[in-house]
Amino acid sequence: MFDKQKISPLYTDLYQLTMSKAYFMHQKADTTACFDYFFRKIPFKGGYLVFAGLQELLELIAELKFEKDDIDFLHRSGFESNFLDYLAAFSFSSDIYSVQEGDIVFPFEPVVRVEGNLIETQLIETLLLNILNYQSLIATKAARIRQVAKDKILSDFGLRRAQSYGGIMASRAAIIGGFNSTSNVLAARKYNIPHAGTMAHSFIECFESELEAFRAYASVFPNSCILLADTYDTINKGIPNAIIVAKELEKNGHKLKGIRLDSGDLAYLSKKAREMLDKEGLNYVSIVVSNQLDENVIKSLFEQKAPIDIFGVGTNLVTGNPDGAVDGVYKLSETAGKPKLKISENIQKITLPGKKQIIRYLDDDNLFYGDAIALVNEKQPGKMFHPYVKSKSVSLRNKKAEILTKPVMIKGKAVVKKQDIKSINEYLKHRLGFLPEEHKRFDFPHIYKVGISKALMDLRGKIISQYQTGRANA
Repeated sequence: MFDKQKISPLYTDLYQLTMSKAYFMHQKADTTACFDYFFRKIPFKGGYLVFAGLQELLELIAELKFEKDDIDFLHRSGFESNFLDYLAAFSFSSDIYSVQEGDIVFPFEPVVRVEGNLIETQLIETLLLNILNYQSLIATKAARIRQVAKDKILSDFGLRRAQSYGGIMASRAAIIGGFNSTSNVLAARKYNIPHAGTMAHSFIECFESELEAFRAYASVFPNSCILLADTYDTINKGIPNAIIVAKELEKNGHKLKGIRLDSGDLAYLSKKAREMLDKEGLNYVSIVVSNQLDENVIKSLFEQKAPIDIFGVGTNLVTGNPDGAVDGVYKLSETAGKPKLKISENIQKITLPGKKQIIRYLDDDNLFYGDAIALVNEKQPGKMFHPYVKSKSVSLRNKKAEILTKPVMIKGKAVVKKQDIKSINEYLKHRLGFLPEEHKRFDFPHIYKVGISKALMDLRGKIISQYQTGRANA
Protein backbone atom coordinates (compact mmCIF):
# COMPACT_ATOMS: atom_id res chain seq x y z
CA MET A 1 0.00 0.00 0.00
CA PHE A 2 1.14 3.55 -0.91
CA ASP A 3 4.23 2.29 -2.72
CA LYS A 4 2.99 3.16 -6.21
CA GLN A 5 2.00 6.68 -7.19
CA LYS A 6 -1.50 5.78 -8.28
CA ILE A 7 -4.94 6.64 -6.97
CA SER A 8 -8.53 6.17 -8.12
CA PRO A 9 -10.22 9.22 -9.68
CA LEU A 10 -13.08 8.41 -7.31
CA TYR A 11 -10.91 9.99 -4.61
CA THR A 12 -13.04 13.08 -5.08
CA ASP A 13 -16.26 14.81 -4.09
CA LEU A 14 -19.41 13.71 -5.90
CA TYR A 15 -20.13 17.15 -7.28
CA GLN A 16 -16.95 17.05 -9.36
CA LEU A 17 -18.48 14.12 -11.23
CA THR A 18 -22.01 15.51 -11.42
CA MET A 19 -20.75 18.86 -12.75
CA SER A 20 -18.54 17.04 -15.24
CA LYS A 21 -21.51 15.01 -16.43
CA ALA A 22 -23.52 18.21 -16.91
CA TYR A 23 -20.64 19.78 -18.87
CA PHE A 24 -20.45 16.67 -21.01
CA MET A 25 -24.20 16.57 -21.69
CA HIS A 26 -24.15 20.23 -22.72
CA GLN A 27 -21.16 19.79 -25.06
CA LYS A 28 -18.81 21.73 -22.81
CA ALA A 29 -16.27 18.94 -22.30
CA ASP A 30 -13.73 20.64 -24.58
CA THR A 31 -14.37 24.18 -23.37
CA THR A 32 -11.14 25.68 -22.09
CA ALA A 33 -10.85 26.65 -18.45
CA CYS A 34 -8.37 28.02 -15.95
CA PHE A 35 -8.47 27.46 -12.19
CA ASP A 36 -6.35 28.96 -9.40
CA TYR A 37 -5.30 27.37 -6.12
CA PHE A 38 -4.78 29.86 -3.29
CA PHE A 39 -5.41 30.19 0.43
CA ARG A 40 -6.84 33.02 2.51
CA LYS A 41 -5.25 32.68 5.95
CA ILE A 42 -1.82 31.69 7.26
CA PRO A 43 -2.11 28.95 9.90
CA PHE A 44 -0.75 29.18 13.46
CA LYS A 45 -1.06 33.00 13.38
CA GLY A 46 2.24 32.89 11.52
CA GLY A 47 3.87 35.05 8.89
CA TYR A 48 4.26 32.57 6.00
CA LEU A 49 3.14 29.22 4.57
CA VAL A 50 5.48 26.50 3.26
CA PHE A 51 4.19 25.21 -0.07
CA ALA A 52 4.38 21.40 -0.09
CA GLY A 53 2.86 18.41 -1.87
CA LEU A 54 3.35 19.50 -5.48
CA GLN A 55 5.63 16.69 -6.65
CA GLU A 56 3.37 14.03 -5.22
CA LEU A 57 0.32 15.69 -6.77
CA LEU A 58 1.91 15.73 -10.24
CA GLU A 59 2.83 12.05 -9.98
CA LEU A 60 -0.71 11.09 -8.98
CA ILE A 61 -2.34 13.21 -11.69
CA ALA A 62 -0.10 11.71 -14.38
CA GLU A 63 -1.42 8.23 -13.53
CA LEU A 64 -5.07 9.20 -13.04
CA LYS A 65 -7.26 6.61 -14.81
CA PHE A 66 -10.79 5.31 -14.38
CA GLU A 67 -10.42 1.55 -14.02
CA LYS A 68 -13.22 -0.95 -14.72
CA ASP A 69 -14.19 -1.12 -11.04
CA ASP A 70 -14.50 2.68 -10.97
CA ILE A 71 -16.72 2.70 -14.04
CA ASP A 72 -18.86 -0.14 -12.71
CA PHE A 73 -19.42 1.71 -9.45
CA LEU A 74 -20.44 4.89 -11.26
CA HIS A 75 -22.79 2.88 -13.46
CA ARG A 76 -24.47 1.46 -10.37
CA SER A 77 -24.66 5.01 -9.03
CA GLY A 78 -26.78 6.11 -11.98
CA PHE A 79 -24.30 7.63 -14.43
CA GLU A 80 -25.18 6.97 -18.08
CA SER A 81 -23.08 4.91 -20.45
CA ASN A 82 -22.11 7.69 -22.85
CA PHE A 83 -20.56 9.75 -20.04
CA LEU A 84 -18.93 6.64 -18.59
CA ASP A 85 -17.38 5.87 -21.97
CA TYR A 86 -15.85 9.34 -21.86
CA LEU A 87 -14.46 8.71 -18.39
CA ALA A 88 -13.12 5.29 -19.35
CA ALA A 89 -10.89 7.02 -21.92
CA PHE A 90 -9.92 9.81 -19.52
CA SER A 91 -6.33 10.83 -18.90
CA PHE A 92 -5.09 14.20 -17.72
CA SER A 93 -3.63 16.16 -20.64
CA SER A 94 -3.82 19.72 -19.35
CA ASP A 95 -1.17 22.20 -18.15
CA ILE A 96 -0.17 23.17 -14.64
CA TYR A 97 1.87 26.22 -13.60
CA SER A 98 3.09 26.53 -10.06
CA VAL A 99 5.41 28.00 -7.48
CA GLN A 100 8.32 25.65 -6.73
CA GLU A 101 7.69 23.16 -3.94
CA GLY A 102 9.43 24.26 -0.75
CA ASP A 103 8.98 27.97 -1.40
CA ILE A 104 7.18 30.26 1.01
CA VAL A 105 3.89 31.77 -0.10
CA PHE A 106 1.26 34.13 1.22
CA PRO A 107 -2.54 34.64 1.25
CA PHE A 108 -4.52 35.18 -1.96
CA GLU A 109 -1.60 34.35 -4.25
CA PRO A 110 -2.42 31.99 -7.17
CA VAL A 111 0.14 29.42 -6.04
CA VAL A 112 -1.01 26.90 -8.68
CA ARG A 113 -2.72 27.59 -12.01
CA VAL A 114 -4.38 24.77 -13.95
CA GLU A 115 -5.26 25.24 -17.64
CA GLY A 116 -7.03 22.77 -19.89
CA ASN A 117 -10.46 21.52 -20.79
CA LEU A 118 -13.27 22.08 -18.35
CA ILE A 119 -13.77 18.48 -17.23
CA GLU A 120 -10.07 17.71 -16.67
CA THR A 121 -9.45 20.86 -14.69
CA GLN A 122 -12.60 20.27 -12.65
CA LEU A 123 -11.99 16.61 -11.86
CA ILE A 124 -8.63 17.17 -10.14
CA GLU A 125 -9.91 19.82 -7.72
CA THR A 126 -10.51 17.63 -4.67
CA LEU A 127 -7.28 15.67 -5.09
CA LEU A 128 -5.28 18.88 -5.49
CA LEU A 129 -6.81 20.49 -2.42
CA ASN A 130 -6.49 17.34 -0.33
CA ILE A 131 -2.76 16.97 -0.99
CA LEU A 132 -1.58 20.59 -1.14
CA ASN A 133 -3.60 21.85 1.82
CA TYR A 134 -2.51 19.06 4.17
CA GLN A 135 1.14 18.81 3.23
CA SER A 136 1.53 22.60 3.28
CA LEU A 137 -0.01 22.69 6.75
CA ILE A 138 2.34 20.06 8.16
CA ALA A 139 5.43 21.44 6.39
CA THR A 140 4.67 24.88 7.85
CA LYS A 141 4.25 23.43 11.34
CA ALA A 142 7.51 21.52 10.95
CA ALA A 143 9.34 24.65 9.78
CA ARG A 144 8.16 26.53 12.86
CA ILE A 145 9.35 23.71 15.09
CA ARG A 146 12.70 23.64 13.28
CA GLN A 147 13.03 27.39 13.81
CA VAL A 148 12.94 27.05 17.61
CA ALA A 149 14.79 23.70 17.78
CA LYS A 150 17.80 25.26 16.04
CA ASP A 151 20.34 22.52 15.26
CA LYS A 152 18.84 19.83 17.50
CA ILE A 153 17.55 16.57 16.04
CA LEU A 154 13.80 16.42 15.28
CA SER A 155 11.96 13.17 14.69
CA ASP A 156 8.36 12.70 13.57
CA PHE A 157 6.57 10.43 16.07
CA GLY A 158 3.04 11.20 14.88
CA LEU A 159 1.69 8.25 12.90
CA ARG A 160 -0.45 6.84 15.71
CA ARG A 161 -2.23 10.20 16.12
CA ALA A 162 -2.46 11.16 12.46
CA GLN A 163 -5.61 11.31 10.38
CA SER A 164 -5.39 7.68 9.25
CA TYR A 165 -3.24 7.23 6.12
CA GLY A 166 -2.58 10.96 6.06
CA GLY A 167 0.24 10.07 8.43
CA ILE A 168 2.24 8.86 5.43
CA MET A 169 2.11 12.27 3.76
CA ALA A 170 2.67 13.97 7.12
CA SER A 171 6.07 12.30 7.41
CA ARG A 172 7.03 13.58 3.95
CA ALA A 173 5.90 17.11 4.78
CA ALA A 174 7.72 17.03 8.12
CA ILE A 175 11.03 16.36 6.38
CA ILE A 176 10.35 19.18 3.91
CA GLY A 177 9.76 21.47 6.88
CA GLY A 178 13.06 20.52 8.50
CA PHE A 179 12.70 17.30 10.49
CA ASN A 180 15.55 14.76 10.44
CA SER A 181 13.73 11.43 10.67
CA THR A 182 10.44 9.61 11.25
CA SER A 183 9.24 6.66 13.29
CA ASN A 184 6.92 5.86 10.38
CA VAL A 185 8.54 2.85 8.69
CA LEU A 186 6.36 2.81 5.58
CA ALA A 187 6.97 6.50 4.95
CA ALA A 188 10.68 5.91 5.49
CA ARG A 189 10.70 3.31 2.73
CA LYS A 190 8.40 5.19 0.36
CA TYR A 191 10.21 8.53 0.58
CA ASN A 192 13.72 7.35 1.52
CA ILE A 193 13.53 9.08 4.91
CA PRO A 194 15.81 8.12 7.84
CA HIS A 195 13.78 6.17 10.41
CA ALA A 196 14.26 6.30 14.16
CA GLY A 197 12.63 4.93 17.29
CA THR A 198 13.09 3.74 20.82
CA MET A 199 10.82 1.51 22.92
CA ALA A 200 7.44 1.66 24.66
CA HIS A 201 6.62 1.44 28.36
CA SER A 202 4.99 -1.93 27.64
CA PHE A 203 8.42 -3.38 26.84
CA ILE A 204 9.66 -2.41 30.30
CA GLU A 205 6.55 -3.82 31.93
CA CYS A 206 6.97 -7.20 30.20
CA PHE A 207 10.07 -7.98 32.30
CA GLU A 208 10.41 -8.65 36.00
CA SER A 209 12.41 -5.48 36.49
CA GLU A 210 13.31 -2.30 34.64
CA LEU A 211 16.99 -3.22 34.72
CA GLU A 212 16.26 -6.63 33.16
CA ALA A 213 14.26 -4.94 30.40
CA PHE A 214 17.07 -2.48 29.71
CA ARG A 215 19.63 -5.27 29.52
CA ALA A 216 17.45 -7.33 27.19
CA TYR A 217 16.98 -4.43 24.75
CA ALA A 218 20.65 -3.43 24.87
CA SER A 219 21.72 -7.00 24.09
CA VAL A 220 19.72 -6.91 20.87
CA PHE A 221 20.57 -3.31 19.84
CA PRO A 222 23.98 -2.59 21.41
CA ASN A 223 24.88 0.15 18.91
CA SER A 224 21.54 1.96 18.68
CA CYS A 225 20.06 1.57 22.13
CA ILE A 226 17.83 4.34 23.54
CA LEU A 227 16.31 3.46 26.91
CA LEU A 228 12.93 4.78 28.06
CA ALA A 229 13.72 5.96 31.59
CA ASP A 230 10.38 7.15 33.01
CA THR A 231 8.27 4.00 33.43
CA TYR A 232 8.44 3.87 37.22
CA ASP A 233 10.74 6.45 38.83
CA THR A 234 12.89 8.50 36.48
CA ILE A 235 15.40 9.95 38.96
CA ASN A 236 15.72 7.14 41.48
CA LYS A 237 15.35 4.12 39.20
CA GLY A 238 15.21 4.83 35.47
CA ILE A 239 18.36 6.88 35.00
CA PRO A 240 20.47 4.85 37.49
CA ASN A 241 19.46 1.64 35.68
CA ALA A 242 20.33 3.23 32.35
CA ILE A 243 23.75 4.15 33.74
CA ILE A 244 24.33 0.53 34.80
CA VAL A 245 23.51 -0.72 31.30
CA ALA A 246 25.64 2.03 29.71
CA LYS A 247 28.66 0.90 31.74
CA GLU A 248 28.03 -2.74 30.78
CA LEU A 249 27.85 -1.74 27.12
CA GLU A 250 31.16 0.13 27.45
CA LYS A 251 32.85 -3.02 28.77
CA ASN A 252 31.77 -4.82 25.60
CA GLY A 253 32.98 -2.08 23.27
CA HIS A 254 29.60 -0.39 22.70
CA LYS A 255 28.00 2.88 23.71
CA LEU A 256 24.49 3.66 24.93
CA LYS A 257 22.96 6.01 22.37
CA GLY A 258 20.48 7.77 24.63
CA ILE A 259 17.71 7.85 27.19
CA ARG A 260 14.16 9.03 26.52
CA LEU A 261 11.88 11.03 28.79
CA ASP A 262 8.19 10.86 27.91
CA SER A 263 6.44 12.40 30.93
CA GLY A 264 6.82 14.80 33.80
CA ASP A 265 8.68 18.10 33.93
CA LEU A 266 10.94 17.67 30.91
CA ALA A 267 13.13 20.67 31.73
CA TYR A 268 13.81 19.53 35.31
CA LEU A 269 14.20 15.85 34.44
CA SER A 270 16.54 16.50 31.50
CA LYS A 271 18.79 18.68 33.69
CA LYS A 272 18.94 16.02 36.39
CA ALA A 273 19.54 13.31 33.80
CA ARG A 274 22.38 15.25 32.19
CA GLU A 275 23.97 15.86 35.57
CA MET A 276 23.76 12.18 36.55
CA LEU A 277 25.04 10.91 33.20
CA ASP A 278 27.94 13.36 33.05
CA LYS A 279 28.97 12.51 36.59
CA GLU A 280 29.47 8.91 35.40
CA GLY A 281 31.47 9.98 32.34
CA LEU A 282 28.53 9.37 30.01
CA ASN A 283 28.48 12.78 28.37
CA TYR A 284 28.06 11.10 24.97
CA VAL A 285 24.61 9.70 25.92
CA SER A 286 21.91 11.79 24.27
CA ILE A 287 18.72 12.93 25.99
CA VAL A 288 15.56 12.40 23.96
CA VAL A 289 12.20 13.89 24.97
CA SER A 290 8.67 13.40 23.71
CA ASN A 291 5.08 13.95 24.92
CA GLN A 292 2.84 16.66 23.44
CA LEU A 293 5.67 18.78 22.08
CA ASP A 294 5.21 21.68 19.69
CA GLU A 295 7.08 24.85 18.79
CA ASN A 296 5.89 26.67 21.92
CA VAL A 297 6.87 23.88 24.33
CA ILE A 298 10.27 23.47 22.67
CA LYS A 299 10.83 27.23 22.79
CA SER A 300 10.07 27.14 26.51
CA LEU A 301 12.48 24.24 27.06
CA PHE A 302 15.25 26.20 25.36
CA GLU A 303 14.48 29.25 27.48
CA GLN A 304 14.86 27.03 30.56
CA LYS A 305 18.22 25.80 29.18
CA ALA A 306 17.06 22.19 29.16
CA PRO A 307 19.99 20.02 27.88
CA ILE A 308 17.94 18.12 25.31
CA ASP A 309 19.49 16.64 22.16
CA ILE A 310 16.55 15.05 20.34
CA PHE A 311 12.87 15.99 20.20
CA GLY A 312 10.25 13.42 19.20
CA VAL A 313 7.21 15.39 18.03
CA GLY A 314 3.93 13.63 17.36
CA THR A 315 0.33 14.73 17.78
CA ASN A 316 0.73 18.48 17.47
CA LEU A 317 2.81 18.07 14.31
CA VAL A 318 0.71 15.66 12.27
CA THR A 319 -2.65 17.19 13.22
CA GLY A 320 -1.47 20.73 12.53
CA ASN A 321 -2.64 21.74 15.99
CA PRO A 322 -4.24 24.15 16.75
CA ASP A 323 -5.48 24.95 13.23
CA GLY A 324 -5.97 21.51 11.70
CA ALA A 325 -6.35 22.74 8.11
CA VAL A 326 -5.20 25.24 5.52
CA ASP A 327 -8.18 27.03 3.97
CA GLY A 328 -6.91 26.54 0.43
CA VAL A 329 -9.47 26.90 -2.36
CA TYR A 330 -9.65 26.19 -6.09
CA LYS A 331 -11.49 28.85 -8.06
CA LEU A 332 -12.35 29.34 -11.73
CA SER A 333 -10.60 32.38 -13.24
CA GLU A 334 -11.26 31.92 -16.95
CA THR A 335 -13.44 29.85 -19.27
CA ALA A 336 -13.71 29.84 -23.06
CA GLY A 337 -11.10 32.60 -23.12
CA LYS A 338 -13.19 34.92 -20.94
CA PRO A 339 -11.95 36.01 -17.49
CA LYS A 340 -14.28 35.03 -14.65
CA LEU A 341 -14.64 35.88 -10.98
CA LYS A 342 -16.82 35.16 -7.98
CA ILE A 343 -18.55 38.15 -6.41
CA SER A 344 -19.31 38.17 -2.70
CA GLU A 345 -20.62 40.60 -0.09
CA ASN A 346 -17.41 39.71 1.76
CA ILE A 347 -14.86 41.70 -0.24
CA GLN A 348 -12.05 39.25 0.58
CA LYS A 349 -14.02 36.48 -1.13
CA ILE A 350 -14.18 38.30 -4.46
CA THR A 351 -11.77 36.29 -6.60
CA LEU A 352 -9.21 37.56 -9.11
CA PRO A 353 -10.03 36.99 -12.80
CA GLY A 354 -7.86 35.86 -15.70
CA LYS A 355 -4.61 33.95 -16.04
CA LYS A 356 -2.17 35.25 -13.46
CA GLN A 357 1.38 34.91 -12.21
CA ILE A 358 3.25 35.79 -9.02
CA ILE A 359 6.25 38.12 -9.23
CA ARG A 360 8.45 38.40 -6.13
CA TYR A 361 10.45 41.57 -5.51
CA LEU A 362 13.58 42.03 -3.40
CA ASP A 363 14.55 45.10 -1.38
CA ASP A 364 17.92 46.89 -1.35
CA ASP A 365 19.31 44.28 1.08
CA ASN A 366 18.30 41.44 -1.27
CA LEU A 367 15.56 40.32 1.12
CA PHE A 368 12.00 39.53 0.07
CA TYR A 369 10.08 42.80 -0.17
CA GLY A 370 6.69 41.85 -1.57
CA ASP A 371 4.80 39.82 -4.16
CA ALA A 372 2.77 41.20 -7.03
CA ILE A 373 -0.05 39.25 -8.66
CA ALA A 374 -0.14 40.19 -12.34
CA LEU A 375 -1.73 38.95 -15.55
CA VAL A 376 0.49 36.56 -17.48
CA ASN A 377 0.57 38.74 -20.59
CA GLU A 378 1.64 42.00 -18.94
CA LYS A 379 5.09 43.38 -18.24
CA GLN A 380 6.42 43.40 -14.70
CA PRO A 381 4.42 46.14 -12.96
CA GLY A 382 6.19 49.15 -11.53
CA LYS A 383 3.57 49.51 -8.82
CA MET A 384 1.25 47.17 -6.96
CA PHE A 385 -2.03 47.94 -5.24
CA HIS A 386 -3.60 46.52 -2.11
CA PRO A 387 -5.96 43.73 -3.27
CA TYR A 388 -8.99 45.33 -1.59
CA VAL A 389 -8.04 48.92 -0.71
CA LYS A 390 -7.46 50.80 -3.98
CA SER A 391 -5.94 53.83 -2.27
CA LYS A 392 -3.02 51.78 -0.91
CA SER A 393 -0.11 51.11 -3.25
CA VAL A 394 3.68 50.73 -3.25
CA SER A 395 6.27 51.40 -5.91
CA LEU A 396 8.24 48.45 -7.31
CA ARG A 397 10.57 50.41 -9.54
CA ASN A 398 14.29 49.59 -9.41
CA LYS A 399 13.65 46.44 -7.38
CA LYS A 400 14.95 43.05 -8.43
CA ALA A 401 12.20 40.68 -9.47
CA GLU A 402 11.68 36.98 -10.10
CA ILE A 403 8.67 35.21 -11.58
CA LEU A 404 7.56 32.44 -9.21
CA THR A 405 4.90 30.88 -11.41
CA LYS A 406 6.48 28.40 -13.82
CA PRO A 407 5.28 25.43 -15.92
CA VAL A 408 5.46 22.14 -14.03
CA MET A 409 3.21 19.98 -16.23
CA ILE A 410 2.47 20.40 -19.94
CA LYS A 411 -0.13 18.25 -21.69
CA GLY A 412 -0.25 15.93 -18.70
CA LYS A 413 3.52 15.35 -18.54
CA ALA A 414 5.72 16.69 -15.76
CA VAL A 415 8.35 19.11 -17.05
CA VAL A 416 10.23 19.61 -13.79
CA LYS A 417 12.93 17.31 -12.50
CA LYS A 418 11.94 15.05 -9.63
CA GLN A 419 13.64 16.04 -6.37
CA ASP A 420 14.33 14.09 -3.22
CA ILE A 421 12.69 15.46 -0.10
CA LYS A 422 15.93 16.67 1.43
CA SER A 423 16.58 18.84 -1.63
CA ILE A 424 13.15 20.42 -1.20
CA ASN A 425 14.02 21.15 2.43
CA GLU A 426 17.34 22.71 1.38
CA TYR A 427 15.43 24.98 -1.00
CA LEU A 428 13.07 25.96 1.83
CA LYS A 429 16.00 26.85 4.10
CA HIS A 430 17.47 28.92 1.28
CA ARG A 431 14.23 30.81 0.73
CA LEU A 432 13.60 31.39 4.43
CA GLY A 433 17.01 33.03 4.53
CA PHE A 434 15.61 35.81 2.32
CA LEU A 435 12.54 36.39 4.49
CA PRO A 436 13.02 39.28 6.94
CA GLU A 437 12.98 38.24 10.60
CA GLU A 438 9.86 40.26 11.39
CA HIS A 439 7.84 37.85 9.26
CA LYS A 440 9.19 34.80 11.14
CA ARG A 441 8.39 35.83 14.69
CA PHE A 442 5.63 33.91 16.48
CA ASP A 443 3.98 36.88 18.19
CA PHE A 444 2.27 39.32 15.83
CA PRO A 445 4.46 38.71 12.76
CA HIS A 446 4.72 41.53 10.28
CA ILE A 447 2.28 41.12 7.38
CA TYR A 448 4.07 40.43 4.09
CA LYS A 449 3.16 42.73 1.19
CA VAL A 450 1.00 41.08 -1.47
CA GLY A 451 -0.56 43.31 -4.09
CA ILE A 452 -2.12 43.25 -7.54
CA SER A 453 -1.12 45.04 -10.71
CA LYS A 454 -3.16 47.93 -12.08
CA ALA A 455 -4.10 45.86 -15.12
CA LEU A 456 -5.51 43.11 -12.90
CA MET A 457 -7.28 45.62 -10.68
CA ASP A 458 -8.86 47.28 -13.72
CA LEU A 459 -9.95 43.92 -15.16
CA ARG A 460 -11.60 42.93 -11.90
CA GLY A 461 -13.37 46.29 -11.67
CA LYS A 462 -14.58 46.03 -15.26
CA ILE A 463 -16.10 42.58 -14.75
CA ILE A 464 -17.78 43.60 -11.50
CA SER A 465 -19.21 46.66 -13.22
CA GLN A 466 -20.51 44.56 -16.12
CA TYR A 467 -22.16 42.15 -13.71
CA GLN A 468 -23.79 44.95 -11.72
CA THR A 469 -25.02 46.64 -14.90
CA GLY A 470 -26.42 43.39 -16.21
CA ARG A 471 -28.15 42.67 -12.92
CA ALA A 472 -29.70 46.16 -12.90
CA ASN A 473 -31.05 45.60 -16.40
CA ALA A 474 -32.30 42.07 -15.72
